[in-house]
Amino acid sequence: MRILTGLQPSGKLHIGNYFGAMEPAVKLQDQGEAFYFIADYHAMTSMTDASALRENVRELAIDFLASGLDPEKATIFRQSDIPEVNELAWILSTVCPMGLLQRCHSYKDKVENGLDANHALFAYPALMAADILLYDANLVPVGKDQKQHLEVTRDLAGKVNDKFGEGTLVIPEAQIKESTAVVPGLDGRKMSKSYGNTLPLAGNMKALRKTIMKIVTTSAEVEDVKPTDGSTVIALYQLFADESAVQTMIDEHGLSGEEGKGYGYFKQQLFDAYWEKFAAIRAKREELENNLDYVHEVIANGAEKARAESTKVLDRVRGIVGLR
Repeated sequence: MRILTGLQPSGKLHIGNYFGAMEPAVKLQDQGEAFYFIADYHAMTSMTDASALRENVRELAIDFLASGLDPEKATIFRQSDIPEVNELAWILSTVCPMGLLQRCHSYKDKVENGLDANHALFAYPALMAADILLYDANLVPVGKDQKQHLEVTRDLAGKVNDKFGEGTLVIPEAQIKESTAVVPGLDGRKMSKSYGNTLPLAGNMKALRKTIMKIVTTSAEVEDVKPTDGSTVIALYQLFADESAVQTMIDEHGLSGEEGKGYGYFKQQLFDAYWEKFAAIRAKREELENNLDYVHEVIANGAEKARAESTKVLDRVRGIVGLR
């Protein structure tokens, strides 16, 4: 089984990225042949600062390695090191109906949130399809917000196979971890860099605690009963704490009067659980930041292996569609 997933280096990695894609991806490296890429082409739809993009690529590579990716088990590489992906994206575009792209929610959401309505943003799903299909991937762990794009990938692979012959492209399956498919952001909406409501995976302790204290809550006073339905604090706490601790927090939301607990109390509990959860990752990050030559070597070696595989697939497709 070949597994593939990618993350955009469009900002600091946040816990939505971690639980939605990175953690499942790292676990899967023991279950098949894993290819994980840093999607710098995709990041260009929202980034124009070249130095920031280069920095983000490096930081995301460090995050992957710190989160447990083993270069001996999995291949990690930078998307732009594989030029074949753009050629396959063009081939897919020749069978891609406009309506298929127009129905994609991500494009509409990003334009509504201020991104330029350009061709790259609109055609993003075709490039994402090429990212996946270029490696004959069987399984793609993604967040719930990318499920529609995975369906586009399957549709395009099916269209190519219908037009040029079965087996031209491998049709992948999505793996979505439903319990953490949508991680809430600080404002209660889906956690997203586009919304500016993220909780980073690592950083300064004081700054991260301050970030958690900004989580939007109700106007209930300390002595009031606090609502639990729709609580962002509880939803995030469930990611880090065991069932018993979560139930205790829920019960304490129901206390009132002198026994009542304020939101600051619950947010501190959340911070403590979050800080402990990522302690090992923070330590590994620090080690990697002091050994960047190793990080660059891992990415270069990964690109060499990924390109060898991508060339095989593209040569097969070229021959079948008549380009060779």
